[in-house]
Amino acid sequence: MSRNASIPVLFGAAEIGVRIGALARDIRALLGPEFSVVTLLKGGFVFTADLIRALYTEGCILEIDFLTLSSYGEGVESTGVVDMKKPLEDDLRGKKILLVDDILESGRTLAMARDLIMRSGAQSVHICVLLEKPGKRNAPVEADFIGFAIPDKFVVGFGLDFAHRYRELPYIGVVQGEN
Repeated sequence: MSRNASIPVLFGAAEIGVRIGALARDIRALLGPEFSVVTLLKGGFVFTADLIRALYTEGCILEIDFLTLSSYGEGVESTGVVDMKKPLEDDLRGKKILLVDDILESGRTLAMARDLIMRSGAQSVHICVLLEKPGKRNAPVEADFIGFAIPDKFVVGFGLDFAHRYRELPYIGVVQGEN
């Protein structure tokens, strides 16, 4: 796929912004004003940046940590094996955790992250994803907060990539011919 190829828009920047504001209100209502956010890198960083600013607007006081797990490599399909690339740095014992990722598809990565955080002694783990592909799950995990449910299409932008490209798009678009 050419770097300059046109990626059709599925959700525009304004629509994503409105939805993130609504998610922040829902999260604040459930978790209260103080909790920790753990973001799955690399895909979750753009969504998390906007989400934590929206949570700030809702009066939240946050601690933030990052975890890097991978199951995709260079392809468009999960390899089925989740590798830890960067462990957590913070002590999560006794804390309420909001686990944030870009997309919930097979569920393997989020299930591993959730279990790892719970084993670290967290009080609770709630999951927030920007996107969910409901029909793709093959691990026992559900998101508490979902930005958008999407069809089984390969999407990029707003942190999601195709072979490490297109994360910078300010919208979510569908990669044509990759399904």
